[in-house]
Amino acid sequence: MSTERRPLRQRGLTLIELIMFIVIVSVAVVGILGVMSYTTGRSADPMIQKQALAIAESLLEEVELQPFTYCDPDDVNATTATVAAVAANGCAATVQGLGPSPNTETRYNADNPFDNVGDYHGFSMNGIQSLVGGTPIGGLENYNATVTITNEAIGPSGANVPAADSLRIDVRVTGPGGTDITLTGYRARYAPRAVP
Repeated sequence: MSTERRPLRQRGLTLIELIMFIVIVSVAVVGILGVMSYTTGRSADPMIQKQALAIAESLLEEVELQPFTYCDPDDVNATTATVAAVAANGCAATVQGLGPSPNTETRYNADNPFDNVGDYHGFSMNGIQSLVGGTPIGGLENYNATVTITNEAIGPSGANVPAADSLRIDVRVTGPGGTDITLTGYRARYAPRAVP
């Protein structure tokens, strides 16, 4: 019988291996948590951008659906005028310009509302408000909108529609987190005597 002893096999981890494992796992967890934090922090941006875009589209459509007449639609000659002037064959009293005509028209007044594309020039909202009564819309108080309208020819070198008979409509909406969206639309005077 031999009394030789066999060397014992080492089992388990050494302290250095255990520390290395903890360091590697910690770095991986910190990296994953950093990516998750970044993704979560940015996930609200698409919603804010989509909301600003929806506001801009809605306001641009509202403006473009208004008539674009020679005279203010309340003018007695609005349906017969052939020129944008207070003159024979023109308006009786109020030529429609850029800005509310007359200046007492507002977007929210049911008795004297905006009734022409040009009325919206210079319009702004601090906090989005409904068309009916100007009531603030919940959740949209941090968004602002402005409308700028300018005469601009449409077509190659203005050959198709002259600037006097066409408008460029810019709707700008700003919102939380530096959101800034501008939509542009064009409106031609294709029915200058069509009033609502």
